[in-house]
Amino acid sequence: MLPPTALLFPSSSGNHHNMSFVSFLIILILLFPTLVDADCNPDEKESLLSFATNFPNLNWSATEDCCSWAGISCDDKRYRVIRLSIPDRGLRGVIPSSLQNLTSLSFLNLSCNFLSGPIPDGLFSSFNNLHTIDLSYNRLSGHLPHTWPPTLQMLNLSSNHFDGTIQTTNLQSFQSMITLNISNNSFTGTIPPICTNSPALVNLDFSMNHFTGNIPQGFDACSNLVVLSLGSNRLTGQIPTDISCALSLQHLLLQGNYLMGKIDESITNLTNLRSLVLSDNMLSGSIPHNIGKLSLLEKLELHTNLLNGTLPLSLVNCTKLQLLILRFNSLGGRLSDFNFSGFSQLTKVDLLKNQFSGELPKSLFSCKSLTAIRLARNKLVGEILPDILELPSLSFLSLTGNTFKNLSQALNILSRLGKLTTLLLNSNFFNETLPASGISGFQDLKVMELDGCWLFGQIPIWLMSLTNLELIDLSENNINGKIPGWLQYLPNLFFLDLANNLLSGGLPVELTRLPALATHQVLDQVKNDNFELPMLHVPLNASNLQYNRPASFPPMLDLSHNNLSGDIPVEIGNMKSIQDLDLSNNYFSGTIPSSISNLTNLETLELSYNLLSGEIPTSLTSLNFLSSFNVAYNNLQGSVPTGRQFETFSNQSYEGNPRLCGPPMQKLCSKRPDPSSPPSGHKKGLDMEMIYGPLLGFCFGFGIILTCQLHCMLSERTILPRWIHRYFIWA
Repeated sequence: MLPPTALLFPSSSGNHHNMSFVSFLIILILLFPTLVDADCNPDEKESLLSFATNFPNLNWSATEDCCSWAGISCDDKRYRVIRLSIPDRGLRGVIPSSLQNLTSLSFLNLSCNFLSGPIPDGLFSSFNNLHTIDLSYNRLSGHLPHTWPPTLQMLNLSSNHFDGTIQTTNLQSFQSMITLNISNNSFTGTIPPICTNSPALVNLDFSMNHFTGNIPQGFDACSNLVVLSLGSNRLTGQIPTDISCALSLQHLLLQGNYLMGKIDESITNLTNLRSLVLSDNMLSGSIPHNIGKLSLLEKLELHTNLLNGTLPLSLVNCTKLQLLILRFNSLGGRLSDFNFSGFSQLTKVDLLKNQFSGELPKSLFSCKSLTAIRLARNKLVGEILPDILELPSLSFLSLTGNTFKNLSQALNILSRLGKLTTLLLNSNFFNETLPASGISGFQDLKVMELDGCWLFGQIPIWLMSLTNLELIDLSENNINGKIPGWLQYLPNLFFLDLANNLLSGGLPVELTRLPALATHQVLDQVKNDNFELPMLHVPLNASNLQYNRPASFPPMLDLSHNNLSGDIPVEIGNMKSIQDLDLSNNYFSGTIPSSISNLTNLETLELSYNLLSGEIPTSLTSLNFLSSFNVAYNNLQGSVPTGRQFETFSNQSYEGNPRLCGPPMQKLCSKRPDPSSPPSGHKKGLDMEMIYGPLLGFCFGFGIILTCQLHCMLSERTILPRWIHRYFIWA
C-alpha cells in the first residue's frame, strides 16, 4: 500500500496513473464548494425576488441562497421551495401572480398582513402538493375562487372582506379538506350541503357572515366533523334533527342567528359534545330533558332565547361543566331545588333575567372553582349568608334586581372575599341604611354598584380605604349630607355616579383633583383586565349595552338631581380626562366657568335646570368631541355660541333662558339687552305665577294614578326607577 506522500510525490513508474488520480482530486476540490452551496431553483428564486419587489419589508437578498431567506423552506433533495410562511410582516398590496410559479409549494401562510384585492384567477391551479393555505386577517376581497389544489386540507380565509355566495362548485375541489374557515367575511346566500363534497371535514367555521336560509340537511355524511361553527349569521328555521347523526361533533356553535322552534331531544345523542352554544336566537320550549347524557359537556350557552321551564334535573350529570350561561330567558322554579354540588369545575354561572325564585342555593357555594356568579333580575329573596365565603376564587358577583335584605350583614360578609373585584347589588335592600362604618376588606374591589336601593344615610367613610375602586354608583338613593372631599384619595376612581339623591352643599374643589379624571397618565394606568362576565347596562325598553372591562366605561361625574348649590368651581377645568359631566337639576348659581373648555375629551355636558347666569362662554366651541350639550332652564343671557359642534345643537339645549338670543333660538340678538325679559328666579326657569295653579292640578291627578300604579307594581316586587330619566339598571 502506498504511503500518503506517494500521492503527492509519485514515482516515475506509476506516473501516468497517479497523474490521472491527482487530476480527479483537483476537479473534485473545485466542484466541492458548488455541491456544498447549492442554491434553490433559479426560476423559483427569480419568482420570489419578483414577489419581494412588492413587499420591501421582506429584505430578501439576491446574493444569498433563497432557501436561507426568512420564511422560506426548501426540499432537501431538489432544493425546491416547499414552504412560504411570512405572517405579520406588514405586507401591503395585492398578492403577486408570481406566486403561482412555486409549483412545489405545500404550505402557504400570508396571514395577519394588509393584503388587499381579490385572489388572482388561477393562482392555485398549478399546485399539486399544496395542503395548507392561510390568508386570514388581511383585507382581501372579491368572490371565492372556483379552482383549488386537489390536495388542499386546510384553508383559512377568515377576517377578510370576501363576499358573494358559496356554490357547490366552490366546494368540489375540497375532497381532501379537513379544516375550512371563512369566518368574519361578508358572504351571502345559503349554505350548501356541508359534508357532501368534503367527507373528511373535521373543522368548519362559517361564522360572522351574512348567510341566510336554513341550516342544510345532510349531516349523516359528517362522520368526521368535530367543530361546526355557523354563529353570527342570519340563518332561520329550526336546528335540523339530523345534526344528531354527526356523532363525532364536539363543538356546536350556532349563536347569533334567527333560529326558532324547540331544541330537539335528539341533540342529546351527540355524546361527545364539549360545547353547546345556541345563544342569541329565538329558540323556545324547555332545555332538553335528557341533557345529562352529554356527560362531557363543558360549555352550555343558551342565553338570549325564549326558553322556559326549569333546570332539568339530569343536568347534574354534566359534571365537567365549566360555563353555564342561561341569561335572558324565562326559566323558573325554586333555584335552591337544583343541586349544584356536583359541578366541581364550574367557573361561571349566569342566570340573569329569568324567573327563578327562592333563596340563594347553598349547593352553589360548594362549587369551589366559581369565579363569577350572576343571578340578577330574578325573584330571589332572603339574605346573603357566610356560606358564600366558601368560594375563594369569586371575583364577580351580581345580584341586581332581587329582594335581598340586611345590607350591613351582606357587606360585612362579602368584604371578606379576598378576590372580589366586581360587586353589583343594585335594586335590593330597599329603604335600608347604608352602614356608615364597620366595613373593612374589599381590598381588590374595582366596581361597586348600590344604586336604585333607596338607601338612607351618607356617603360612608369606609369607601376611602378601597383604593382600587374604579367605578362607584350610588345613584337613586336617599343619601344626604355633603359630598366628601376625601374622595380625591381614591387614585383609580374615574366613574362616579351620585345622581338622584338628597346631597347638599357645594361641589367640593377636592373632587376636581381625582387623579384618574385629572390626568391621562393616571387613567391610562387603570388596569384593563376583563370582567369575568360582561357588565350589562340593561334598558327597560331596548337592547342591552355590554361592557367587557372597566376601561370600556367613559370617565364620568354625574351629580344630577340633587340639592347642590353654590358656584361651579373654576377648578373643574382640571378634570382633563372626563368625557361625561352632568350637574343638571341642582341649584348651582353663578356663571358657567370658561375653564370647562380645558376638558378637551368632553362628549356630554349637562347643566340644565339650575340657576346659572351670565353668558355661555364662547370658548366652549373648542370642545371638538362635544356631542350632547344642555343648558336649558337657567338664567343665561346673550348670544348662543356658533361654530363647530355648536352648529349641531337644537333649540331644546337652550330653552327656558328667555334672554338668550341667536340661532337656533327664534329670538334675534339686538345691540342692547332686552329690559322686558326679567331673569327667572326658579331653578326650572319657569314663571311659577303663570303655571303654578294648572300644574298643581295636573300633578294632583297624575299623582293619584301614579300612586295606584306603584302600589300594584310594588305588590309584585317590581321596582320602578325613582327618576323617570333613568331607563336602565346595571347587571
